[in-house]
Amino acid sequence: MTFMRTFAVVLVLAAPASALSQEREISRGPVPEWADESELLPVPADASGLIFIRRQDTLVHLSETTQHTFSSSRIAILNPQALQIGNIALAWNPAAGDPIVHRLVVHRSGETIDVLEASQFKILRREDNLEQATLDGILTASLQVPDLRVGDELELAYTVPSNDPTLGATNFGILAIADSPPSGRIRLGLNWVEGQKPDISVPEGLRSYVTEGDRRLDIVANDAPVATAPAFAPPRYFMHRIAEYSDFSTWREVSARFNDLFVEATQIDPTSPVRIEAERIASQHTSAKDGAQAALELVQNQVRYVYVGLNGGNYSPADANTTWERRYGDCKGKTALLLALLAELDVPARAVLVQNAAMDDGMDERLPSPGHFDHVLVQADIEGETYWLDGTLPAVAAMSIEPVHPYRYVLPLADAGSDLVRIPATPHVLPEEMGLFEIDARAGFDEPARIKSVSVRRGLAGLIEYMQYSSVAPNQLEAGLKQSLVGEVWNRIESVSYRYDVDTQASILTIEGTGPVDWEDEGRGSYDLTLPGGGFSPPPRRVRPEEQDQTAPFYTEPGYSCHATTVRLPEGTDLDNWGFNTTYDQMLFGRLYYRMMEKRDDHTIRMVRGSRTEQQEISPAIAEKDNERLSKFDNSKANIVYDPSRTMRGWGRLSPVPATYEIDWTGVDAPCLPEDVLSD
Repeated sequence: MTFMRTFAVVLVLAAPASALSQEREISRGPVPEWADESELLPVPADASGLIFIRRQDTLVHLSETTQHTFSSSRIAILNPQALQIGNIALAWNPAAGDPIVHRLVVHRSGETIDVLEASQFKILRREDNLEQATLDGILTASLQVPDLRVGDELELAYTVPSNDPTLGATNFGILAIADSPPSGRIRLGLNWVEGQKPDISVPEGLRSYVTEGDRRLDIVANDAPVATAPAFAPPRYFMHRIAEYSDFSTWREVSARFNDLFVEATQIDPTSPVRIEAERIASQHTSAKDGAQAALELVQNQVRYVYVGLNGGNYSPADANTTWERRYGDCKGKTALLLALLAELDVPARAVLVQNAAMDDGMDERLPSPGHFDHVLVQADIEGETYWLDGTLPAVAAMSIEPVHPYRYVLPLADAGSDLVRIPATPHVLPEEMGLFEIDARAGFDEPARIKSVSVRRGLAGLIEYMQYSSVAPNQLEAGLKQSLVGEVWNRIESVSYRYDVDTQASILTIEGTGPVDWEDEGRGSYDLTLPGGGFSPPPRRVRPEEQDQTAPFYTEPGYSCHATTVRLPEGTDLDNWGFNTTYDQMLFGRLYYRMMEKRDDHTIRMVRGSRTEQQEISPAIAEKDNERLSKFDNSKANIVYDPSRTMRGWGRLSPVPATYEIDWTGVDAPCLPEDVLSD
């Protein structure tokens, strides 16, 4: 199916829900003059699938004051599973105006049935999303078309205002066709009154469908073929069927426009309670860094997150005083409050628009538009460093030189505007995911071992885990884990501890107890054991269907994982009779794969296995070479072997591996990768 929408930034707060009328009704009216509907396609005799689209028009009209979107569709129902299209829902922002329904009819065997003669839309309030910390003010009109049947054709036409009240007649948005649309006619259009033509960008994947006329642009595709982005391509290639339009001519214009909103929202008077809070922070902290951190913690701890987009609040930040008095706010309100506090503390800071949806790749190639962002946070300049501060995160997410999300482009707000700022892609410094195991098997092959397991998560996953575990009392957490884990990995769990390390931004769960060790009895006194966390599945070959762009680079998601296992070997066995399988250090498709094993005189065998993305994009030539090397990829599990009839020596490239109890593997110096890589 096609879709067209104006991007909506998660940027602000506004009026209470009581400002919305509870007596609204959906109006009926004629099709607007600017909306010309396309001709109907005949339904083919061999039509298959769920539906056939005889017509689906989505037209955007730009005037001096508003933006409206007209939708007209007539869809033939071919399969019982498609009857759900009779569950109709129209959503709109009442701050921009109300929708008008032009017709809703069912065509059946030459008969035209007006659905609205016997049924009417019910308007639903959307404030029931509060359990998701959302108060957006969006209204939804719903209607279930009665007596809809296979073979019917459902026709719906309506118009909704789609401009944002904050930005008025400054328009921006997208026109897009899905990669795999249903059969039929899909038409996307943009038209405007004299003097309102926006900048328009049409990607290569849509250009063959474009026609231009007097104050209009149309994209018409009949039976548009499936056209997916190149396999393994970077995220920017997924924009290949998305056209853009925007009244913003430069990124500086976007930056300055939104900066004005935040400057206004951060103004406080001499008696403001926000100023009193800033004075309290200043009296308790002498350094700018400590003061900024205290201000951040105040916003994180004392102002709960609730997204509010009522009456234009989607873009306009609530002012600092209002957010503090309410003690709730979204990213915009929290950012305005934090900026006000930092200003009182004489800490230079600015709001920064970012995208948390990981689709900011290639943003520099797109039209300037606030619709490319879904979040706003703060940058502060302190003692020659630039710090990131996010008031929407839990307080353990302290201000840091690196943001929690790996942004590619951000837009700082400034009085004179700012250009996009590119954030260079660099490998993760610390592992995002770690598994540390200590297996004390000294009691023998046939006895349970003492086991210590440490799980580490960083980044957004670590913060999510922190919010889950920190809200549970320690005894409840221990009881819950015992309930779920005993009988599988564990015979008995003796202790559970959880902590969040702010310095390394690590969520750390430690479990200790006893459990079985899966020694494989090979006969004649020989045993082997597969170590937890010791192997890799081979990465997929980087190849594309021949119809796809063969020149596009190949992309590997950024990531860094590390697993370390130490086994205390059964007493009474000779260390010379112990061995292990392969070690390796290899790079494929921009990602490093590393495993090192070592046996020590303290009767232990140690293993570390790490993997990190070193280069997110590689050329097709490099991918082809790595495809040829893939057959030699060592995907073996990490095995240790005991054979009393053999003397085994370490072989291959060997590097020292500390035991899990010899160093703090959760710290900054864990040897998860080769020394030459870690020293770069």
